[in-house]
Amino acid sequence: MEEITISDEIAKSGYISYLYNALAGRLAGAGGGAELFFGEERAAMRIHLAADGARVRELVREKAAEVLGVGYKYEYIKGRLAVALSRREKKLLCAALIAADYEGDAAYIRRKIDGTGEICLDGVWAFRLPPLKEKWQRIVEYVPEGFSSADLKKFCDFLVGESRNKIYVKGRAVFGENFKPLRRSRLMGEEDTETEIMLSDAGYVYCLGEVEDSVGDFLQKFYAERAIFS
Repeated sequence: MEEITISDEIAKSGYISYLYNALAGRLAGAGGGAELFFGEERAAMRIHLAADGARVRELVREKAAEVLGVGYKYEYIKGRLAVALSRREKKLLCAALIAADYEGDAAYIRRKIDGTGEICLDGVWAFRLPPLKEKWQRIVEYVPEGFSSADLKKFCDFLVGESRNKIYVKGRAVFGENFKPLRRSRLMGEEDTETEIMLSDAGYVYCLGEVEDSVGDFLQKFYAERAIFS
């Protein structure tokens, strides 16, 4: 049985837990399994593949790219953005910047991960992604220190107007077009409806039933006529 080990420094053990939650069910369904290990310096997930593990290997690359393209990118740009926004607005700006380039970033990252043997996320970050980090740095430099709440609204209006993606909101849960739960906001600290919507690069948001007032206010502000309430 083939094995893949994904690891990161212990301070980023939450990323390994995220991968476990994202992959364990799929592994079990494919006849494989996974185990978590937490040491003094590193956290790891050991994956056991069945005879035909091609789809699982691709899924491993996809989810590892998600961690790097969302979680690592968030930490990178958050510490470099010097903007006059509230903490909440700054997080939404980071989510919008991540969503704007996510598909291209993730495709690039996947090419840097072979999906076999041992995958050290911090190693991929340090040694295989310098060109991507340079790109992110240039993006951060384009955002002026005087970037305001009004500028955030204009930027988000542009992104929403360019997108045709459909998502669904039920309660505080967010689902993609195939009704698969979206939980990338966990990579930015905690699962959060508004951040999840922004990360999804949504062009249209369909609300299934009532939503909390805070979510409704967010949708009215950033999605206006593209939020459909039922």
